[in-house]
Amino acid sequence: MISFKERIEGVVFGTAYGDALGATVEKLTSAEIKKKYGRVETINVPWYKENWEPERRLYRMRGYGIYTDDTLMTEALINVYSRLSRHIDAYDFAREFMKEIAFRPRYIPELGKEALIIDRLFYPDKFPFVRHTLANCEPREGGTGNMVNCGAAMYIAPIGVINACNPAAAYNEAISFASGHQCSYGLEAAGVLAATVAKAFETKATIEEIIDTAIEFAKDGTKSAIIAIVELAKKLKNNSKDKDFVISEFHKAIKEFSPMGDDINRNIDKVGKPSNYYTPSRIFSIEELPIALGYIVINDGDFYESINDGINSGRDTDSIGVMIGVILGAFHGSRVFKREIIETINTKNKTDLYKTSEKLKLCAQKINKHDLEKLYNRTRNLEEIDIWEE
Repeated sequence: MISFKERIEGVVFGTAYGDALGATVEKLTSAEIKKKYGRVETINVPWYKENWEPERRLYRMRGYGIYTDDTLMTEALINVYSRLSRHIDAYDFAREFMKEIAFRPRYIPELGKEALIIDRLFYPDKFPFVRHTLANCEPREGGTGNMVNCGAAMYIAPIGVINACNPAAAYNEAISFASGHQCSYGLEAAGVLAATVAKAFETKATIEEIIDTAIEFAKDGTKSAIIAIVELAKKLKNNSKDKDFVISEFHKAIKEFSPMGDDINRNIDKVGKPSNYYTPSRIFSIEELPIALGYIVINDGDFYESINDGINSGRDTDSIGVMIGVILGAFHGSRVFKREIIETINTKNKTDLYKTSEKLKLCAQKINKHDLEKLYNRTRNLEEIDIWEE
């Protein structure tokens, strides 16, 4: 039996591990990764920009276990839950989450110094600061107008933990909270990922049931993209050892829903050119979540094979790694991780993932106890009024 504590540790460890593993090759194509590394299967490798001059790598450090904003934002969300000890929504995003990322300094591993999380964030993840803190918008409309990407989904897993074994509640809370950050299919991906994490906490849940949960809750293009990749993954199981072929087929399938393909880097030549990239759409999807689910399916939920395949498929590798890491981390629990891996990540990032996990566990226990008490009282009240009477 995998304990509640182990599953929570699996989510926290899976976040940091998937992030650190993918950060070394983020934005490289699968072909570029293969040419430079062969295949990335350990955090103990250098960042491909390691020998670049500082201004070209934006004075950042990566490689050898250093994690990025995916994990920093996840830790920030855990801190919010720990302070409030209750369920959260967009108003908490505007008040508490913005305090966490824009006003409370902490060690930023990539910068190698104390700083604000917002100093490290990508532009669409800084956007909420303008919307909430400067423009004082209606919190539930905070994500309106943002670049649509996986920025909310990448750190949403703690909501799945808080709503463990209740995918519907996890989906609804994730949508409510992340509406302060994202819109359209970027928001949808956050809800679906939270639901899958919640499902993975169920003792008897299977990989197939976790995937079915994603499909059940997904809407519009997100649903279509997940179905397309999952069905393709089932067909490709016999070809799973031909990694390049699987990558090619996955990328062909996802292009209908995420048109940028390998063209994910920004440069001066793109300025002012019209594009459907990252714009709100009923028919598009982020590619990270469907790709992550596809690799989970094709590898029957094997933690390392799934996450390694996801990382080596290229593009937004750290977020793909995080999404696989949190789902399978909840499913397998922390026993899937070697202690030396976690100790390396702790040392490199000047953190303590064990303490972070314990903080989330205590908070989740408190909130769930309150939820169960409310459910008991509601059930008792419904029995007293006999809702089934004619």
